[in-house]
Amino acid sequence: MKHYFTKTEIILWSASTAAIILSFLLFDRENHMTLAASLIGVTSLIFNAKGNPFGQLLMVVFSILYGIISYTFRYYGEMITYLGMTAPMAVFALVSWLRNPFNGNKAEVAVDRLHRREVYMMLLLSAAVTALFYFILVHFHTANILPSTLSVTTSFIAVYLTFRRSPYFALAYAANDIVLIALWTLASLEDISYISVIICFIVFLVNDLYGFVNWRRMEKRQAEI
Repeated sequence: MKHYFTKTEIILWSASTAAIILSFLLFDRENHMTLAASLIGVTSLIFNAKGNPFGQLLMVVFSILYGIISYTFRYYGEMITYLGMTAPMAVFALVSWLRNPFNGNKAEVAVDRLHRREVYMMLLLSAAVTALFYFILVHFHTANILPSTLSVTTSFIAVYLTFRRSPYFALAYAANDIVLIALWTLASLEDISYISVIICFIVFLVNDLYGFVNWRRMEKRQAEI
């Protein structure tokens, strides 16, 4: 497996897990589910960066754990988004990635490209989903309603692009990471243990940006072949 990942990827994953564990020891030490979710999540990202379907399987597990964590702080938008949308879409993405290997290599998905008409349809769907979720979140008295609603938008675009095997799914997840950093910063003002969650999403942001760069490389290499 060490020959599968590049030195950069090994360093990135090692530094990411170290940062997550250190932040847990400094600011939490109690919520082991948060630690487990963070480690599973960052591991899924390094596999996703390689276009490996195993990353989507780990994303399903992460989504379930993160949904439970969100419930503890009344971030019902995050809970509903990850349990009701991100987890099921990760299952669909897993199936899509498994059905579309590049040159028969099941460890690397074939990169796809969206046409302009589909981009418009995706944006229209994301607006409809956002509007629907806004009223659901208001009904459940969701904490920090505006960033919670924005998280729905970025999450939907991210999972849609993941399903469609577009390199831009990683950028959409990076945008979602920024929203979540803001969201959990607000939560940490009331409970300092949530700083570990902030560190988690900062680490996710770095990994998602790397994922986008690597997918662009994959796209170029696959096009040449």
